Amino acid sequence: MSTTDSRRTVPRQAVRDRLVDAALVVLAAALWLLTVLLRASEPGAVPVWVVSVDWVPGLLGCVALWWRRRFPVAIGVVLAVSSSFSESVAGAAIAALFTVAVHRPVRASAAVCAISLAALCTYQVLWPEPGIPPVTMFTIIALGHVATVAWGVSVRSRRALVTSLRERAAAAEVEARLRAEHSEHEARAGLAREMHDVLGHRLSLLSVHAGALAYSRDAPADDVARAAEVVRENAHRALQDLREVIGVLRAPVGELPLPAVEDVLELVDEARQAGTPVELRDEAGVTAGDRTLPETQGRTLYRLVQEGLTNARKHAPGAPVVVRIAGRPGEDVTAEVTNEPPQGSPPAGSPPHPDGSGAGLLGLGERARLVAGRLEYGPTGPGGWRVRLRLPWPS
Repeated sequence: MSTTDSRRTVPRQAVRDRLVDAALVVLAAALWLLTVLLRASEPGAVPVWVVSVDWVPGLLGCVALWWRRRFPVAIGVVLAVSSSFSESVAGAAIAALFTVAVHRPVRASAAVCAISLAALCTYQVLWPEPGIPPVTMFTIIALGHVATVAWGVSVRSRRALVTSLRERAAAAEVEARLRAEHSEHEARAGLAREMHDVLGHRLSLLSVHAGALAYSRDAPADDVARAAEVVRENAHRALQDLREVIGVLRAPVGELPLPAVEDVLELVDEARQAGTPVELRDEAGVTAGDRTLPETQGRTLYRLVQEGLTNARKHAPGAPVVVRIAGRPGEDVTAEVTNEPPQGSPPAGSPPHPDGSGAGLLGLGERARLVAGRLEYGPTGPGGWRVRLRLPWPS
């Protein structure tokens, strides 16, 4: 329930409570007046002095019901005791007993009920009702009190149930909102990983060849033409990849093609064409289709090779890279990308590659955890680097 709804509900509840209180006071006053008139029409049944003073506590009891919600037990006890010498206050006393049963625990209700029973029975002993056996009168009084308390307890239980259901509904609303926020956060994080993995790979190729064109102006025309063609081709592919990533936000889940482990061969070919010597050792036979790797594991393995080749091209240009995939069904599949130190030093005047932010490795770590895998990375020596991924391979 929102704050606005709560503010609207409180005044409505207060108005309804006041109307109920007014109606109860009017009903008790009607019973008081009826009792006074009946006693006045039956002289001799009750002493005259009792009839003369009986209307005073009865009228005060009706007025006291206006504060029954604030002091239910106190008013209930006072009116119950008053009913031992005043018959006209009985209606107000029963209303007070009902209020105690609604707003207070069963123990308090039982105590007030016992006091009221004792008081009314005392009145009947002192001034018995003519024509009605005492046992019958006591039975009527007891059943009336039990029914009043039972009615009040049932109302209290129903209100508690409604309150509990409202609290559960509010908690469910909050939980649903938190789940939606969590799902949105995961979707954004997944989209960020996809954009980094896909566009980072393409843009690194563009950066390498664009840098070669800018800092090798005296290169042969054929080399310049090949580098320009690679730049053009990868710019075109980067645009296509960007459209596919944006399409994830628009297309239903499962309609867009996602990379698989077999596409690792294309990554290796692109890296070789870009001038990076890459050796692929597929001991598991997953890239050639000899064995089938689950879709999620295959896509995670593809992203590892993509990120490893991208980082090697950025931080160790020209260094040999080894991509090794091993494992068997029922155990684990292991993929690692290792690059040796870069050969020589970068040409004079060439633009340095800034240190990476580590977002790619963080994204790989998140992907690995989603499929119960483990990512390890670190240097292998001066200038060398290795990234290893271990994933479960169901049989």
